[in-house]
Amino acid sequence: MAAAHVLVFPFPIQGHINCMLHFATALVGAGIHVTFLHTDHNLRRLGGRASSAARSPLLRFLSVPDGLPDDHPRSASDLLELYKSLAGGATGPYRALLAPPLATGSPSSRAADAGADPTGGFPPVTCLVADGLLSWAFDVAEELGVPAIAFRTASAGSFLAFLFCRRPNDTDDDVNPALHALVESTVHSRKARALIFNTTTSLERSALAHVAPHMRHLFAIGPLHAMSPAVATCSLLPEDDGCVEWLDSQADRSVVYVSLGSLATISHEQFAEFLHGLIAAGYSFLWVLRPDMVGASRDGDATTLKEAIRAAAGNNKAHVVAWAPQRDVLRHRAVGCFLTHAGWNSTLEAIVEGVPMVCWPFFGDQQINSRFVGAVWRNGLDMKDVCERAVVERMVREAMESDEIRRSAEALAQQVKRDVAAGGSSATEFDRLVGFIRELSASSHGQSQ
Repeated sequence: MAAAHVLVFPFPIQGHINCMLHFATALVGAGIHVTFLHTDHNLRRLGGRASSAARSPLLRFLSVPDGLPDDHPRSASDLLELYKSLAGGATGPYRALLAPPLATGSPSSRAADAGADPTGGFPPVTCLVADGLLSWAFDVAEELGVPAIAFRTASAGSFLAFLFCRRPNDTDDDVNPALHALVESTVHSRKARALIFNTTTSLERSALAHVAPHMRHLFAIGPLHAMSPAVATCSLLPEDDGCVEWLDSQADRSVVYVSLGSLATISHEQFAEFLHGLIAAGYSFLWVLRPDMVGASRDGDATTLKEAIRAAAGNNKAHVVAWAPQRDVLRHRAVGCFLTHAGWNSTLEAIVEGVPMVCWPFFGDQQINSRFVGAVWRNGLDMKDVCERAVVERMVREAMESDEIRRSAEALAQQVKRDVAAGGSSATEFDRLVGFIRELSASSHGQSQ
């Protein structure tokens, strides 16, 4: 059988990169060559962190342009622009990567290690696993004879909702254009050879059962971060490890961990409501406060906000960082609950560690994830779109103190750990996926001869 070589292509934002890097690492562990495709901009931001993540000769990092200038903010409000520009900027270099022999010597498709052999000793690409948002990437791959698999980094429940959203006949209605794009890419995923979810049947059995009839093949192989725990970070923001040392000084289950992810932004008024609610709850808290998170803040503003937190809460009660090593934080004995935006990666990471959640969803799949946390799994509480200090105070206290919520969170953690262990549902599904990829690769290689 021909050597399998999978091109893994995430949408170039932090949460999607994290999830698909875990997937790439798992494939490498199964003996498959993997090229992980960044954008030029992100690869420059990662610098040496990208090279350090490539611990195996079967894994390499290449990049393509995203079509935007380097000083473009690429913020949450710009995602639709990034979505459109990526297709225009990356298509040519991307086609060169897929067309055998693998043309990695072009100026716009560079290895993370500048001294690398142009081919890196890698065979031609035999299969594409692309982010489900990148519909154009599937079409190009299939046109060139490379079988394409879709990978959705969001929950199966949210995919199901988007799959059956009403598709408007025109774009003149009042629906957000980003939602149009999300619905269209979801429907387009039905054309892929298979659809992969970073989830498990114990979490989303019903949603998976409803999605399956609409796909050619379906694989539920998560939580991937629990299946490839040794993967190096590919964080676009430098992580502040000092927060773990601060947690070491705190009592067990005494700290509220606050992080709204890599994209969410809040107003100064919302910042004040969160701050006063956290202080009123009475617990120490670790707050991830990105420099661009509050309004149109600049670095100087962020410093002022950090000082305001410390002044209001006291240095011993609050610790503020720009970015944190989240998995290390969530597994720390001092963390009692997680105030989160309910992004799918964060939700899964909290579930695996058995940490109760308080969810304030921002956009995308997060409203659905938050609903599942509060009403289905009952491992936390759903703030919905409410941002009031009294609600923050009440829900943080309940998540920290409720024996029922903690029991649900711990039971869910144990079930998911069984799913990813040898013989569990996710581990079995991953083995089946590896076999499927090898079969597709053999077929792809045969057609290219």
